[in-house]
Amino acid sequence: MPIGVGLIGLGMAVKPHITSLRELEAAGRTRIVGGFSPSKERRLSFVDQWKTPVFDRQEDLLARPDLDLVLILTPPGTHLPIAEAVAASGKHILVEKPVEISVSRGEALGAAIENAGVRGAACLQHRFRPAALRLKAVVDGGELGQILSASASIRWWRDDAYFKHPGRGMRVRDGGGVLLTQAIHTLDLLLHLVGPHKDVAGFTSTSPLRAIDTEDVAAASIRFHCGAIGVLDATTVARPGYPERIEIAGTKGSAVLETFQLTINRAKGDTELFGTAQSGGGGVDPMAFDHGPHRAVITEMLDAIEQNREPSNNVRSALRVQRLIEDLLADAVTRG
Repeated sequence: MPIGVGLIGLGMAVKPHITSLRELEAAGRTRIVGGFSPSKERRLSFVDQWKTPVFDRQEDLLARPDLDLVLILTPPGTHLPIAEAVAASGKHILVEKPVEISVSRGEALGAAIENAGVRGAACLQHRFRPAALRLKAVVDGGELGQILSASASIRWWRDDAYFKHPGRGMRVRDGGGVLLTQAIHTLDLLLHLVGPHKDVAGFTSTSPLRAIDTEDVAAASIRFHCGAIGVLDATTVARPGYPERIEIAGTKGSAVLETFQLTINRAKGDTELFGTAQSGGGGVDPMAFDHGPHRAVITEMLDAIEQNREPSNNVRSALRVQRLIEDLLADAVTRG
């Protein structure tokens, strides 16, 4: 039986999700029940563009007996109360990143899922890019040996039009700036590859380019529990936007992952190239990326529901990157 899916939140983030759901519906995996937004304008626009039903009230969507899974695509600070309502209705949950605006609220969201006995996951699709999956297999297989160094660079650009959206870049709506809103995907992948952080020393600043109260420039030194150390460089002020990178070096070789392209250089002399260079949404159009990884995220959730198991990208695993971000920001405050 296809799994019935609904969407709460019909803004910018909806496109890769609904595109993926359409493909999965054609394959017989899903059935799109409909969407909800508190904005009548967005509901009408969604119907016009995607020819998909909408509901005027969230509770009407959640009351549908053919609804199994809800995608929460609203601003971060709204995720907790929506997830509590969804979980109370007995539906499974896939929530957009970040899980919530803070670790404590994210933990409360995870508790609501566990207490209701439903499945829950976070949309951190960089883990599901083909080159990232290949690198994960290489690292876990010990092909790079002991990891000594692991770093990430996210030098992106966001223009004035992006920040004209009400509340964007503001703490009350987004919970954070470049770290929680943009760099979180690459940072999550870094931790997914090498494990959680142990210590972090950070610096942040807000540029004069936009009127926001969150950081748009950040840098840090990180020590991981595995013993490796590395650096983070993240910003949205780098015109025109560059591909994000993860670099890992170990006792048996090194790897560079640039969006969808992976290069592995082994100590024995051979080089492996995997994937191709593609846009990662780091430029003026934040949605300029392949929706394939989003489809993979949803597929993982569908598989977890059907197999009655935890999804690999469950909420608990997604909070690991938010702990790093909170520790980095706290350290930056102490440094002034």
